[in-house]
Amino acid sequence: MKIDDIAKIAQVSRSAVSLALNGKNGVSEDTRKKILRIAEEHGYIPRPIVKADQYFQKNTKVLRFVACINEGIVTDQYETLPFFMELINNIDRQIGANGYSLMVSSVKIENLHEEITRLEKEQKSAGILLLGTNLTHDQIKLISTIQPKLVVLDTCFETLDVNFVVMNNVYGAYEAGKYLVELGHEKIGYVQSNTRMYNFDMRKKGFMQAIAENGLNIAADDYFSLSPTVISSQETFKDSIKHRIHQLPTALFCEADYMAISVMKSFTELGVKVPEDVSIIGFDNIFESQVVTPELTTINVKKDKIARLAVERLITVIENNETDKIKVFVDTQLITRNSCRTNMK
Repeated sequence: MKIDDIAKIAQVSRSAVSLALNGKNGVSEDTRKKILRIAEEHGYIPRPIVKADQYFQKNTKVLRFVACINEGIVTDQYETLPFFMELINNIDRQIGANGYSLMVSSVKIENLHEEITRLEKEQKSAGILLLGTNLTHDQIKLISTIQPKLVVLDTCFETLDVNFVVMNNVYGAYEAGKYLVELGHEKIGYVQSNTRMYNFDMRKKGFMQAIAENGLNIAADDYFSLSPTVISSQETFKDSIKHRIHQLPTALFCEADYMAISVMKSFTELGVKVPEDVSIIGFDNIFESQVVTPELTTINVKKDKIARLAVERLITVIENNETDKIKVFVDTQLITRNSCRTNMK
């Protein structure tokens, strides 16, 4: 039994079946129930990360991973982005090892309360792992009122009475800044996301602290802005440096690997060599950082450890009815490859 077979029996499109099985919007409630009934009758497993009997039965061993999508970082295609893909896969492994199953749900950020309330009504979860990347203080607080057994990943608000697990952005970017200074770079540029969020703001804080401690600063025209979700040369960036090819910073810190790789591609098209002309360092250590030429120096985010700590915390909250909240920062690691070199003064 495949998705195409279910679509034929239900007389709906393949995409409708996919939406229904993944708990996403786009199909009516009657159609969703019809598709789920057909899938259950034929023993279809909706996702590799959800066991069929656990998906269709009401039980206390189902955890829900929720991503709130919008036009910024976490778009409809967020699961295809390397960082989120690795994070979800790590969460799945941790959950399976603890005897739970995982339901992955995407909701529109504009209808947050209604959609999460609906999901919890249709299939009650034992607890929620919330991808908080693009969420505000008030949005996370709202979700915690719907399902108080909650652990938020990839952001942190110290003033919320909620569990958080996040990478130590400040430390990671601080290490990146220190490394560039140790290589002898003094004219350093900063490539920032044109969409702002907690992680990027904290990275900026850490990087600025590192270079300030060494008596350096970033000139106003050495700040650049790029899309954080595009992994190709970007015209806006190229336009900003065409007139100053021979007056570029000797090193650039990029707030994410996607931006770093985009910068490298843009430089290649303009004849700027990395690292001979400009050293580049990224953040996240996605798979692509190892296959670009030159291989990208970056900050490794320990996604496996973040996943393990988040799952362990949520299960503790569920099984022990734990009410005390904790905020966990997981330190990062500098990965040196070939995109940075010593500055030849």
